[in-house]
Amino acid sequence: MATESSVKALLVAITDHAPPAVYTVNRLKPELLCFFAPESAKGLVESSVQPKIAQMPRKWDWIVTPDAARFMPSYQAVARALPGMMRTWDVQAGELVVDLTGATPAMAAALSLAALPYTSRIVTIGPAATGYDGEAITIDGQDKVWLQGNPWDEAAAQTRHEACEYFNRGSFAAAQAVFRQIEARVSGGQKPMYRALADLAEGYSFWERFQYRQAWDKLKTAHKALEMASVWGGPPGLKAVLAGVKQNAGFLEKLVLDPNEVKETLALDLLAHARRRADTGHDYEAAMIALVRALEAFAQFQLFKQYRIKTWDLQPEQLPEALRETCRTCFLSDLDGKYKLPLHDQFRALAGLGSQMGQAYLAQWPKMKPLLDAANQAVLGHGFETLKPERYQQLFEVVMKLTGVNSVSLPAFPVLSL
Repeated sequence: MATESSVKALLVAITDHAPPAVYTVNRLKPELLCFFAPESAKGLVESSVQPKIAQMPRKWDWIVTPDAARFMPSYQAVARALPGMMRTWDVQAGELVVDLTGATPAMAAALSLAALPYTSRIVTIGPAATGYDGEAITIDGQDKVWLQGNPWDEAAAQTRHEACEYFNRGSFAAAQAVFRQIEARVSGGQKPMYRALADLAEGYSFWERFQYRQAWDKLKTAHKALEMASVWGGPPGLKAVLAGVKQNAGFLEKLVLDPNEVKETLALDLLAHARRRADTGHDYEAAMIALVRALEAFAQFQLFKQYRIKTWDLQPEQLPEALRETCRTCFLSDLDGKYKLPLHDQFRALAGLGSQMGQAYLAQWPKMKPLLDAANQAVLGHGFETLKPERYQQLFEVVMKLTGVNSVSLPAFPVLSL
């Protein structure tokens, strides 16, 4: 008998023939063992299988089908019992091995369908005949063939499409979870690619939460692993994804390694974040908040870069004369005793200091005022009115024009089509 490392859990279908079941159990040496059988086969297991098991499992149990010849009763029996048993036994995805040798066609169909979420290996013992591509074995003096395969090596493609849909809708945590599940179930050669795809989704999840260092680390790791996968083929569309990931990693590198306290790349990312919240998530409240913050970040960058003014800690003397007294009387924080410049006054300061962006802001003020009022009165602003999508879109267009940003300079997340 071939020697193998013991498996976590084994589910054996049996009806009227014990030797193949004995062989499978002794070969795989499961920690946990379950028999899927009709009531009539219980005596056979107790008399002809259990006494011949060389290494008894830590736990074992039954799933009884009321009718081994019919699919639905067999499926109902295993579908109802198996999930609870796997939770009780703490069997994770991919840790269950299923032996279909002794199953009727109805039992085999039921077991294959119900066990798919838990198994990454299905085995059968067949007759030694031409056409069977398996390992030659002998059971009770008879020549047989040991056949095994992983259904997830084929099923993974469809599930991968579902994970890509999650990713493209911005549900990065859900995409990561599905890719991790696939990784646990596919055979060894495919695992690195799905691990990399899970890392990729996790990286963009970090990015969406502004955790730039973690995002950069994950994207670098994922890009390197996916490049290796593409050398060996990989799914169609993988090379197109790599170009976008490389570009995104470069953007994050610039953002993370920029030593300045105020970073223009952060403002660009906030603009891109606002656009994703609107275009992908249709969450215009969140998009508006990010858009107003992006507008402020551009003002903060210009004030710091050109005039070394920190809007969260400045001195009145740094401002144009017209704003100094207002700053002294209105902008002193009771919390930390520092002068803090509000958004509108940031642009007034820029205009007074001669900045073209500040002057453009004041020129656009009649158009911007109702839009900023809408943001302020929104539910996630300071009011109780649901924000209209067109208000976000109007302000986005004004901000893009005001800052002089070209949309191609904004980081764009890749579309997964694998």
